Amino acid sequence: MNRAEKATLQLQAVAVLRVLKQTRTYDELSAVTGLPAGDLNRYVNGHVLPGTDRAREVVQGVGRDALAEELIARVEFDDEGYVDNSGVVFDQSFLDLVAPVAAETFEFESPDVVLTAATDGITLGAAMASFFDARLAYAKKSKETAVEEFIESRQRLASGIELTYYLPARAIDEGDTVLVVDDLIRSGETQELLLDIAMQADADVTGVFTLIAVGDEGMDRAREITDAPVGALETFE
Repeated sequence: MNRAEKATLQLQAVAVLRVLKQTRTYDELSAVTGLPAGDLNRYVNGHVLPGTDRAREVVQGVGRDALAEELIARVEFDDEGYVDNSGVVFDQSFLDLVAPVAAETFEFESPDVVLTAATDGITLGAAMASFFDARLAYAKKSKETAVEEFIESRQRLASGIELTYYLPARAIDEGDTVLVVDDLIRSGETQELLLDIAMQADADVTGVFTLIAVGDEGMDRAREITDAPVGALETFE
């Protein structure tokens, strides 16, 4: 790890601690993290940065658990099982914290392109692209006006409905590395289409990440398609 990567990790840990401190005393934060309250005070107030090992522990362990708890508190399900995750996907500051935690937890390689689906996946995609300093590309169910060449992926769902996504061909170059992200995975149909788009572009997939996995079907479906890491911040049954 070079000096820039070390500093980035340390600042990510401080950002996570500051979010946790908003709803906790230092003693409560100490109980959550296992770190001394005095050290936490210095980190949160910017007097000193945590060491590399301590920073990684905060981001990978405490950070993921805390963000997952926050996600659970913000997500609602109706009587038919539909998910309202607007309290998450509309909060860019929350998603900006998710990006480094996801990267460290699942060890995604840095991609050239973060690929998602319009529209709910765009805010998470933007956070991940910003973290990795990558390009953001999002596939849509309709063609962009004035774009001549598209990568098109289509499948017929079990319900008989045909689902099609289009991505401007110039959004991904041959040989690019691509991280597929989305706000939610249930059946895995959308993610399968996104992975197909990446493969049609002759790109290498570095991983699949979602905020919410509902059941295991979609995650298992993604793992059947790619050997790259597949992960979710939180899984609901």
